[in-house]
Amino acid sequence: MMAKQKKNVLEFVPVRNPKFHWEEKESGLVTVTVVHTGFYNRLAQKLFHTPPYSDIDLDTFGSFVWKQIDGGRTVYDIAMLVKAEFGQKAEPLYPRLVTYFRTLRNNRFVQWRFQKSGRQAG
Repeated sequence: MMAKQKKNVLEFVPVRNPKFHWEEKESGLVTVTVVHTGFYNRLAQKLFHTPPYSDIDLDTFGSFVWKQIDGGRTVYDIAMLVKAEFGQKAEPLYPRLVTYFRTLRNNRFVQWRFQKSGRQAG
């Protein structure tokens, strides 16, 4: 039996989830809009007057990274752009960037596409 090969996150290609609308403000910062759908969200909106959507404002680092996601660049490619843009301010670069992408992935803002085969991973 072959050992399972560990995947390197730096080789993954992040792809933005088209379900989320986003816009770049004049300041260059990005806001991602999350629409609250589903039975429980609608119930909460009626009973507790919760908003039908939330705006997620990204900071300078997050906005820069978000704008680099083009469906073709790997996490490593984006890391090199972050390093060129922010220099020492981005350190520790790789742990910080990998954590950020995992957060985006866990919140369904991005999906992974594997560079070698072009397969998508939900």
